[in-house]
Amino acid sequence: MAVRPHARRPQKIPMTPLVLRDVSADEPPARAVRKEARTILAGGGLVALPTETVYGIAARADLPAALERLRALKDRDAEHVFTWHVSDLRALDHFPELPALVGRLAARYWPGPLTLVLKGVPPGLEAVARSGWTGVRLPAHTATRAVLEFAGFPVVMTSANRSGEPPTIGAGAVREAFGDGLDLILDDGATHLSESSSVLAVGQGRFELLREGLFSLAELRATAGLSLTFVCTGNTCRSPMAEGLARSLLALHLAGAPEDFGFTIRSTGVFAGGGSPPSEHAVTALRGMDIDIAEHRSRPAISAEIGAADRVYCMTASHVDSLTLSLPPGKARHVILLDPDGRDLPDPIGGSLADYRACAESIRASIERRLTEWA
Repeated sequence: MAVRPHARRPQKIPMTPLVLRDVSADEPPARAVRKEARTILAGGGLVALPTETVYGIAARADLPAALERLRALKDRDAEHVFTWHVSDLRALDHFPELPALVGRLAARYWPGPLTLVLKGVPPGLEAVARSGWTGVRLPAHTATRAVLEFAGFPVVMTSANRSGEPPTIGAGAVREAFGDGLDLILDDGATHLSESSSVLAVGQGRFELLREGLFSLAELRATAGLSLTFVCTGNTCRSPMAEGLARSLLALHLAGAPEDFGFTIRSTGVFAGGGSPPSEHAVTALRGMDIDIAEHRSRPAISAEIGAADRVYCMTASHVDSLTLSLPPGKARHVILLDPDGRDLPDPIGGSLADYRACAESIRASIERRLTEWA
């Protein structure tokens, strides 16, 4: 949803008689209803809208008097956060340098009952952001999304309940709770899910479930993160170094432990035995980068695990061919070379420490180029 600048309206907002309009979760409301809602919101009025979870009270985000009226109705102080509600995924374009893992969350759960609190303040949302973070949600209710799209200015919502009371799941309860404090209620009867959305703050250094709602932290991590597997021949030189480097570089990129963001990182070898320690030179080369892989033990590549991984990065084309042959036809698209330019990373086994260090640098350069694909 594009956010376009609009002239600020006068701060004095007249009260209007409460109006109810019937809508459906499955189709946009009539143009006249959308226009009525837009006119009310544009002038600083308050509109109750259904979502798939609970009813919310909407206000124009870039109009201070509308936000003041909403806070007064909800009996909330100026620090209370409201959530930007949007009509489509394009709203994410207003957040700079959006992490790839946010895109995976949105692709999986939107439209739906997940609010994402993201780093950044899109234009028009300055009054509702907190410490440079803004909450945003794409609801699954078709009628409400149509109203949001038709508005053409940013709209925030908060649950339609008095402080300390359960959220309302029907238009009748909204009317009883707020009466003439609202200007318009779009009535779709009882909401489908009747439970608040999950609220997840996600960004550099942060993967925090602020409200569980319908999704657990474990579910959200499983969607956001990736399972990364690095493969070489014996799993004692190149792939253990790649595993250690990936974990270290990803932690720096995320400003947090990769596991906290849902990532799993491992390495294997196409001809590896089980339990062998890493090459001494491999340990020394990475120790010079403040990475310790001394406790690594080799593991053979197992087809079921390779097939279940999100990304499998091989050191050479021969490793790709070997794994591809072990998987069902069409199930090896995620098995690729680690080097983004499609070059093999030569095996340093039997070489000098300098050879291992050069190999580690090549692996690090390849991983650095892939970080933004992952997170």
